[in-house]
Amino acid sequence: MRAADPVALGAWYRDCLGLDADENGLWRQETGLTVFATFESETDYFGSRAQQAMVNFRVRDLDAMLAQLRAKGADVAAETQDMEGVGRFGWVTDPEGNRIELWQPA
Repeated sequence: MRAADPVALGAWYRDCLGLDADENGLWRQETGLTVFATFESETDYFGSRAQQAMVNFRVRDLDAMLAQLRAKGADVAAETQDMEGVGRFGWVTDPEGNRIELWQPA
């Protein structure tokens, strides 16, 4: 991920989302689904049209994660979305303006 301040952005992901990657960017995630989806080039789903991709992280408890992010002063979207049989979604924007999706699987 490109960043104006890679060290600060890495620290934000560690401190706010618990992504504790090593010096090579490796981290272990729990076994489970991973989503790869493509979108139309004109989509507004990512927020900014300049954003080419959006990272989606699985979370155990979406409400708790969103509350944790708000408590840390993160830019959390007010809305969430429920998709029957898929789960719940919420969004946060990192300090560099990248919209991130948080997914609590059904």
